[in-house]
Amino acid sequence: MITNILGITAVISGAFFLLVGGIGLIRLPDFYSRNHATGKSDTLGIMLVILGMIFIEGLTLNSAKLFFIFIFVFLTSPTGTHALANAALQSGLRPWFKKKTEKRDEQCIGK
Repeated sequence: MITNILGITAVISGAFFLLVGGIGLIRLPDFYSRNHATGKSDTLGIMLVILGMIFIEGLTLNSAKLFFIFIFVFLTSPTGTHALANAALQSGLRPWFKKKTEKRDEQCIGK
């Protein structure tokens, strides 16, 4: 009974974080902000959903498989997000700044 309540709570919390990541993908201004929002919230969201499914399933072979998926997401999602941002930076995609910070950014870079 308690594990089902914890599982349902974790799944609902994960769905909330996935929704927030989707909204961030739509609302934020540039690639780097969008990448950060989806990278953080989607990783946490999917991990909470998987953890909730582990609680609901109990100690079975399926929960062991879900645990390995949990570890895989924990390791690969931040790595993929970082690699994507690094590739965008290396290809010359500049971050978006507000007008007040554009001058400061140009002074820092030395252009």
